[in-house]
Amino acid sequence: MQKTLSGQIERITYTSEEDGFTIAKVKVRGHRDLVTVVGNIIAPAPGEIIDMQGEWSAHQVYGEQFKISSYQTKVPATVYGIRKYLGSGLVNGIGPKMASRIVKKFGEKTLDTIESETEKLSQVDGIGKKRIAMIKTAWDEQREIRNVMIFLQSHGVGSGYASKIFKQYGDHSIEVVTENPYKLATDIFGIGFVTADNIAEKLGFEKSSPFRIRAGIIYVLHRLSDEGHVYFPYEPLTEKSCEILQVEKELVRQGIADIATDKQVIIEDLNDDVENFHQNHKAVYLAKFHLCETRIAGRLKILLTAPVSPLSHLNADQVIQKLHQELHIRLAEQQETAIRSFLKKKVMVITGGPGTGKTTIINAVIKICRAERLKVLMAAPTGRAAKRMNEATGHEAKTIHRLLEFNMQQGGFQKNDEDPLECHVLIVDEVSMVDTILMHYLLKAVPPNAILVLVGDVHQLPSVGAGNVLSDIINSGVVPFVTLNEIFRQAKESRIIVNAHRINHGNFPKLEPYPPNNDFYFIEQNDPERVVDMILTMAKERIPKRYGLDPVNDIQVLSPMHKGLVGAGNLNIRLQEKLNPGRTEVTRGGTGFRLNDKVMQIRNNYDKNIYNGDVGRIRVINPEDREVIISFDGTDVSYTYADLDEVVLSYAVSIHKSQGSEYPAVIVPIMTQHFVLLQRNLIYTAVTRGKKLAILIGSKKALVMGIKNNKTKKRFTNLSARLK
Repeated sequence: MQKTLSGQIERITYTSEEDGFTIAKVKVRGHRDLVTVVGNIIAPAPGEIIDMQGEWSAHQVYGEQFKISSYQTKVPATVYGIRKYLGSGLVNGIGPKMASRIVKKFGEKTLDTIESETEKLSQVDGIGKKRIAMIKTAWDEQREIRNVMIFLQSHGVGSGYASKIFKQYGDHSIEVVTENPYKLATDIFGIGFVTADNIAEKLGFEKSSPFRIRAGIIYVLHRLSDEGHVYFPYEPLTEKSCEILQVEKELVRQGIADIATDKQVIIEDLNDDVENFHQNHKAVYLAKFHLCETRIAGRLKILLTAPVSPLSHLNADQVIQKLHQELHIRLAEQQETAIRSFLKKKVMVITGGPGTGKTTIINAVIKICRAERLKVLMAAPTGRAAKRMNEATGHEAKTIHRLLEFNMQQGGFQKNDEDPLECHVLIVDEVSMVDTILMHYLLKAVPPNAILVLVGDVHQLPSVGAGNVLSDIINSGVVPFVTLNEIFRQAKESRIIVNAHRINHGNFPKLEPYPPNNDFYFIEQNDPERVVDMILTMAKERIPKRYGLDPVNDIQVLSPMHKGLVGAGNLNIRLQEKLNPGRTEVTRGGTGFRLNDKVMQIRNNYDKNIYNGDVGRIRVINPEDREVIISFDGTDVSYTYADLDEVVLSYAVSIHKSQGSEYPAVIVPIMTQHFVLLQRNLIYTAVTRGKKLAILIGSKKALVMGIKNNKTKKRFTNLSARLK
């Protein structure tokens, strides 16, 4: 039988922003102790009065609880309640201390004062015009967000997304969601088609709604682009869309035609010379990918056919002889070939594994250019890769985004075909990481008379984003390329490098006998729980003690996948507890963040000038302003609590996310439970991330399985054919 209960929320033990599930302690008249209540409550705040309907139950661990079936909340009326309510972090700009000062001044009229006479807050010490404006904005937003939350909660959306929806659409939030909930899937990070579809269903949208079918096809294409595809064949796309949307093929075909008419997608007939597909088929591109792929081919052709190289007058033999003297080394035959190509060609690719002398060629190119007074610019896809380039050459290197001067306020990359880069030579490293969209913007900014040198390791994992740009350029046969495959004497002393090349050739790593300065180990252990325990012990104790490395800054755990006992998700929780124990200060999306936690940005945020893969440390957590400050390479970046779904703990990261980075030590679990993802280029990429130490722990069977699997998943791209 339903009971009623009324009281004041004293504290929130737990609340999930995804579904609103809350455990709270409530002060109820007539009850000596605080009452534990559980149920779905929208954005609960300490101090609120809550009238509940529900029933009592006995929990075997937590004792007696009141389970809420329905409830109503109202703002508190007592001075104590108001102080608790305001100090809960509900309003940016008011924390516990400020709340006490405000309530001391205005007593029971505090909330009325904030609502309608905000300017009176200036009578409180520490509140100036700027803070008054901030409090007023936050109070108004909080009221509107609460309305949006109530609406969304009734349609199956967790309260965690309400502030994002409100930030995107403001006062029009409910109107937009009611009219076309599928807009959420494209406009708001974190809300996908599935969530939008659930809302639409509750709003009464039919499965056959044109809004739904168009959004579903776009969703499928985006999901396929996340798997690396630049386009997808028409028929398989139709089948995948039917499967997800649960509608007839004709409705999907009509949907594809509609979004093609709206220019959201481009349909192109590809003839039978498309690589690996000896048949005619129609390709369906998201419009941006079609534009980028065609423009990449066009820009490369312009560079290749532009006037002769500004270095073509030099005598190659004399230049190479001079380099031998200045670099105090003898260039290998392949390196000499690369230098000769650089002197004559406008575009060239240099590819090779670790220890094969790619950096030597970059240094040689810089020397030649300095002697000829040519301006050189250098770039890489990530901050870490750019930093490594700078350290290896002594020449400034920037991320591609910073090189192209991305500016959100001014609408994107400032360097382009109208305002190109000022250089004679552009060298780009780690090109295997560069996806179709970024390569388009990069080439757009290269002046037609410049020399472009693309450097990378074609055997590494392809870019996280769509495309297979480096491989496609090489496979086209149109752009001159040099493959370096000779390991130099000094590099041969590193077991990491020797074993990376063995793995790349399909051979098991060499493990015995260990030389005194060994930097590569494989530890066989088939029990996943023991593997986790060993990783924790190594990261916390054994590696720091033996090698003098910092457990957080110098040691990186790399996992083939995110899920599972030895996936990055679970390893992060265990490593956080081991390396940064203490009180969880803020929870977002099920992740507890603590002061000094190591975190990674997982999407490009152009407003903050922080990009996917950037790693930082949490420096400040400010409950009063609901703000977290994360330091990325010495630059402090501010995040609201709502922004924290853009970062994840990064004590352990996926191997894909480690591309372009180098760490003093890496620990890599390889288990048979990873078999879906185990392939040669994944293991090769993981091993080559380690600079001083690489430790593989796990099943020998899994390692052999991964090394033997050289069947990389085919990505649908047409760049190679366009270049031909």
